Amino acid sequence: MKVGKLPENVLKRSVLKQIHTKRPEVCQGAAVGEDCAAICLAEDEMLVLSTDPITGTAIDIGSLSIAVTLNDLASAGAEPVGVMLTALLPEDITEQQIRQMMQQAENACERSNVEIIGGHTEVTKAVNVPVITVTGVGKVKKDAMVRTSGAKPGMDIVMSKWAGLEGTAILAKEKREELLNRFSENFIFRAQKFDQMLSVIPEAATAVKSGVGAMHDVTEGGIFGALWELAEASGVGLEIELKKIPLKQETVEICEFFGINPYELISSGVMLMAAKDGNRLVMELAKENISACVIGKATEGNDRVLLNDGERRFLEPPKSDELYKVI
Repeated sequence: MKVGKLPENVLKRSVLKQIHTKRPEVCQGAAVGEDCAAICLAEDEMLVLSTDPITGTAIDIGSLSIAVTLNDLASAGAEPVGVMLTALLPEDITEQQIRQMMQQAENACERSNVEIIGGHTEVTKAVNVPVITVTGVGKVKKDAMVRTSGAKPGMDIVMSKWAGLEGTAILAKEKREELLNRFSENFIFRAQKFDQMLSVIPEAATAVKSGVGAMHDVTEGGIFGALWELAEASGVGLEIELKKIPLKQETVEICEFFGINPYELISSGVMLMAAKDGNRLVMELAKENISACVIGKATEGNDRVLLNDGERRFLEPPKSDELYKVI
């Protein structure tokens, strides 16, 4: 591909023609020559926006870029409506790869009833692998938005699913040949399929109905980083039982293979929730077949403590994700 905007025929054929999901709130969507999208909302609703880039992997980048952004909107209690997708592409990319990337994104949007409402596609010398940035647009009733800063002392800290899901799936795909030196094909296949659990939209919907106090989806920096961010935003301390943080065996073994910490590994698919009655929230999530557990409590003060067999250690501010030590 030549450097610059995608040719109009490629844009129409392999980008715009891949967009099929439509929302009634969208009054102006993706089209050639349109620089803006427009969304019409009811008087008692407000827009919620979030943006995220995908830089750690190029495998399944279309679907992954949508998932992480929709998770951010879900953590605010918002219903995702649309996304703006910007793709910076290397010169050696083919039109077939562009079409595949857009089909991945559209399939992810279709599953969540979200419209790709615009964006930008460009071939540039600045990248040697595709880089996608997605801005998500959602809607929420004006009195119903959930914030990361809503945790209060005494609230239970609830975690859905298992730490390290996203990072495990990425490593199982990117480092498959290396992992085959120790693990079976079936083991690696199971780890790769963790990418089917990356949406937190279902648990967010259940948590909102249950009156959750705060939500924060877990991404770069892993569960340790997300716990720190939740506490910092809310101005509370934490007491977290390390052994209550669930991990899949595949995550444990792959992290041991590469010598990395699973608790600091990118973890889309996990939602942190603060609730007055965490056990009730866990029960409500179980009714929806969502695995969750109470892993600790918010406390007075600023001490963010990990408890492990009587030992106490302090959480630290988020560091570079463990994924980057391997990829």
